[in-house]
Amino acid sequence: MNPKPTIDAMRTAAQALSSGDVRETLHAVQMAQDALDAVKGVLLAELQASKDFELDGASTLNTWVRNQLHLKSGQATVLVKSVAALRDLPLVAEAATSGLISAAHVQVFVYGLAHVGLEPMLQHEEVLVAVAAENEPGVLWEAVKHLKAITHPEDLDEAWKGGMDKEDFAVDALPDGFHVTGFLNTLTGLKLKKVMDSVSAPRDADDTRTGAQRRVQGLDDLLDSILGNGLPSDKGVRPHMSVFVDAETLEAAAERVEQETEHPHLIPDPMPESEPATLAGHGAIGPHLLMFLFCLSGVTGFVREQDQILNVGHTRYEPNMKQRKAVLARQRGVCATPGCNHTHLEVHHSVWWSLGGRTDLDQLVGLCVRCHHLVHRGLLHVAGNAVDGFEFTNRHQRPVRRRRRTGYRRAA
Repeated sequence: MNPKPTIDAMRTAAQALSSGDVRETLHAVQMAQDALDAVKGVLLAELQASKDFELDGASTLNTWVRNQLHLKSGQATVLVKSVAALRDLPLVAEAATSGLISAAHVQVFVYGLAHVGLEPMLQHEEVLVAVAAENEPGVLWEAVKHLKAITHPEDLDEAWKGGMDKEDFAVDALPDGFHVTGFLNTLTGLKLKKVMDSVSAPRDADDTRTGAQRRVQGLDDLLDSILGNGLPSDKGVRPHMSVFVDAETLEAAAERVEQETEHPHLIPDPMPESEPATLAGHGAIGPHLLMFLFCLSGVTGFVREQDQILNVGHTRYEPNMKQRKAVLARQRGVCATPGCNHTHLEVHHSVWWSLGGRTDLDQLVGLCVRCHHLVHRGLLHVAGNAVDGFEFTNRHQRPVRRRRRTGYRRAA
């Protein structure tokens, strides 16, 4: 390794520290730091070749970096990965040790060696180093990806197929909201990005919201539109969010919020012990969120223990609107199958109507579309009634149970 470029970068930084020009000083200091980062990589390459890290009891170079340089595992891994680029790409090593490109640029070259190959990277090294020296790492990243697409076009379809195998999407309820996780294939992901780019764009030049705020608000506006107009009704019941609350709890919540709003300096009266309001698909919610939703929502009242008017016997197959809403309310808007938390429900006769079942509220149960299909395919069985409790068994007649700690599961 020629130490002169690094020494020159350090000397320039030392001189700039006394120049008084802050901008010039910052540029010089950054170049010296980048040069020293590269030197560490070059020296690590020498240490890896000599295996002298074993003299200190380290079984790998990564372990030695953590133990001797006291770097975190992630930092050590980045340093060790840079070894290949600084060893195999001489122009990259020269630019890096001179401070002309950063450690982040070097990591892009590491990616290129792994996914493009040594020969193509050497062939285009001069051009790529020039791109790195004049641009931030993202521009170099796009250049290396383009080279990969040209050099290995067959990998493009393989990546697409691999993405199809990995795709998943989950929205999980947490105490303070929902956690969205997943991986989308190329086409589905691009569709989502197009939609999000559109709905999260700034309204005008005076829109001061952060990008995160615009994205969340844009998604919320989009969902409002879809729920209000874009989804078909199911037997007259349009998909919607449902909140279930006793009249006493609603009254107490209203008083609590009023006290806190009008007299914020006073300690409010304690909430009475009663069943909390429940947001279907999420769980219990507090008085402030309840009153906010109450302001935006329509209200359907249910009188307990007076469901006789909702029973129509065997004279009619289709449950009426009151029955459908009563089933949703009884189950708090969630599928009745243990372990299922889906909130888009269909009404099923626990005793099939074709086998003599009655269209009575006690014999109606709300199932999500998937569980309803499982029932009619013989893979899930429902027995009992709403008074004594519905019993769920799988195709082996084993009961479907709730998981005790980490959620729910169906019996094997």
